[in-house]
Amino acid sequence: MTSSDKTKLQIQACKVRMGILLGTYSAKCGHPGGSLSAADMLTYLYFREMNVDPANPKDPNRDRFVLSKGHTAPALYAALANRGFFPVEDLATLRKDGSYLQGHPNMDSVPGVDMSTGSLGQGVSCACGMALGLKYQGIPARVYAILGDGEIQEGQVWEACMFAAHYKLDNLVIIVDNNGLQIDGWIQDVMNPYPIADKLAAFGLAVQEIDGHDFDQIEAALDMARATKGKPSAIVMRTVKGKGVSYMEDEADWHGKAPNEAEYRQGMEELEAELRELEAQ
Repeated sequence: MTSSDKTKLQIQACKVRMGILLGTYSAKCGHPGGSLSAADMLTYLYFREMNVDPANPKDPNRDRFVLSKGHTAPALYAALANRGFFPVEDLATLRKDGSYLQGHPNMDSVPGVDMSTGSLGQGVSCACGMALGLKYQGIPARVYAILGDGEIQEGQVWEACMFAAHYKLDNLVIIVDNNGLQIDGWIQDVMNPYPIADKLAAFGLAVQEIDGHDFDQIEAALDMARATKGKPSAIVMRTVKGKGVSYMEDEADWHGKAPNEAEYRQGMEELEAELRELEAQ
């Protein structure tokens, strides 16, 4: 990827993070920490990797995305809005009465959402079904699913991995957002899932480990996944919870609470400064 391409992605990721902050601040609730950690991967998927069209969000030949950790809907909404599926201004209506942008993604009301999610462990199972269905239909589209590292404590996740490997779903990419924190603290203290990569490989997936904030590594991993035939792929991305907002980084407390006005202003000032610097390059 050229330096210009990378800068464009960094600009979009910054805008996605600003959307996350706007949504959770306006709602006075939500899940900013895990939304911010996944922002770079979502940016790459929607602005470079996936075959999607905001003008035709139900195109049967499109690539599919499933946010299995559905509580981080602010990140998905911000990516979709900046990609053109709906107005960025609508992010301020997050969780409001009458808004179509509720606390978990709803495929019946939000343009661009391919699966309603929220109950942890179920989204990746749906992604497996999508991938198998596309193969049966002979549609050469791909399916991407992002899971939380706390989410993989759910047994259903591993049933899904076994299913994906059994049916050789090489059109499926399972992405684990390994930010190390869940609502109750560090994942290794709550219910240790490590070594994540070894377990995924043991279930028959082609596994890669990357820095989830490095666009070069994201690109290389997704290229490798596309080239892998006969088995599903998994990407374990090491990330920082709350990435991009200094006071949220690596703090479990920001798993599920919104910034107050002073915190919102500080976070937006940080992101706006980053955006100005990137746009000047």
